[in-house]
Amino acid sequence: MDVKMNGNLPKAELHLHIEGTLEPELMFALAERNGIKLPYKDTEAIRAAYQFTNLQSFLDIYYAGAGVLQTSRDFYDLTWAYLERCKADNVVHTEIFFDPQTHTERGIDFETVLEGIDGALSDAKEKLGITSHIIMSFLRHLSEESAMETLEMALPYKDRMIGVGLDSSEAGFPPEMFERVFAKARKAGFIPMAHAGEEGPPEYIHQALELLKVVRIDHGVRAIEDPKLMERLIAERMPLTVCPLSNVKLKVFETLADHNILDMLDQGACVTVNSDDPAYFGGYMNANFEGLVNELGMTETQARRLAANSFEASFLPEAEKKAWMAKALGNGGA
Repeated sequence: MDVKMNGNLPKAELHLHIEGTLEPELMFALAERNGIKLPYKDTEAIRAAYQFTNLQSFLDIYYAGAGVLQTSRDFYDLTWAYLERCKADNVVHTEIFFDPQTHTERGIDFETVLEGIDGALSDAKEKLGITSHIIMSFLRHLSEESAMETLEMALPYKDRMIGVGLDSSEAGFPPEMFERVFAKARKAGFIPMAHAGEEGPPEYIHQALELLKVVRIDHGVRAIEDPKLMERLIAERMPLTVCPLSNVKLKVFETLADHNILDMLDQGACVTVNSDDPAYFGGYMNANFEGLVNELGMTETQARRLAANSFEASFLPEAEKKAWMAKALGNGGA
C-alpha cells in the first residue's frame, strides 16, 4: 500500500505516556530554564543513551529525564510539543497517560502537573481541533499504599481525568497487587485500564480483567500465547492498545517483522496502533504505521481497520466514534 496513505487516515492514540514524549532538545531547554545540570553534554549524548536492552533500562533514563519537568509551564510545553506531532500525523483524538508519582515523589505538586497537561489539551481542542482525555497511571513498582495516596490526591480533580491505568515495570508486579486501589478508583467514577501482557505473562491479562475489571488492556501482545484468552478478548471486543516500535525497542519482539499485531487483527481482536514513549522509542504514530507497511506488508484494508479500531476503543461519545470510524474505513472520506 502507499505508505503516505497512512498519514491521511484519521487516528486516535490511546497508549501514550506524556513523559515519554520528552525529546532531547526539549529536555535540554527545560534543564536550562530550570537551572538543572544534566549528565549529558549535548542532545546527541542523550540519544546515544537511548539504547535499551529491556523495560527496566529504559525506565531508568525515563525517570531521570522527567527530573527537568518542574513547573506547569514545563508540562504545558511538553504536552503541546506532542500535540503538534499529533496534528502532523492526523491523530485527531488522544488519550494521554501521566504518572503523578514520578513527579510527586520528587516534590512536584499533583496540581502543577495536571494544570500544565490539561491546559495544553484544552488549547489543542480550540487551536488544532484535537480532542482528548487524561488518564492517571499508578506506578506498579511502588507500593499499593503509594498508589492509594495518589488516588486520594487525585480525587479533588477527578472531573479533569477520565480513567486510571497501571504502568511501569511489569515483570514481578502482577495486577492483583492493586485490586483494592482499582476498586476504590472505579467507585469514584474512574474508568479502569492496565498494562498487561507485554513483559508479563497472559496470566497478568486475566488478572487485569478479573480483579481490576479493566475495559482496555494496554499492550496485551502475549495474549496470543493463550488460545482461550484470545477467544475471550475477541468475543468481548476487548481493546488492546499495542505499541509496535516500542515492543521492538524493548525486545518484546526481536524485529518488527516478528510482531503479531496483524495476526491478532486478522483473528478478529480489537487491536490498535500507538506510540507509547515515542521520544525514546524512535517513532510517533505514523512511523508505527509505516513500519507495519514496510516490515509486515500491512495492506490498506488492515491499516483502515486499525485506525477504525482506535476510535472504537476510545472513550469518545458514541456518535463521534461512529463518525470517525466511518472516515477511517473510507465510508465518509478518509
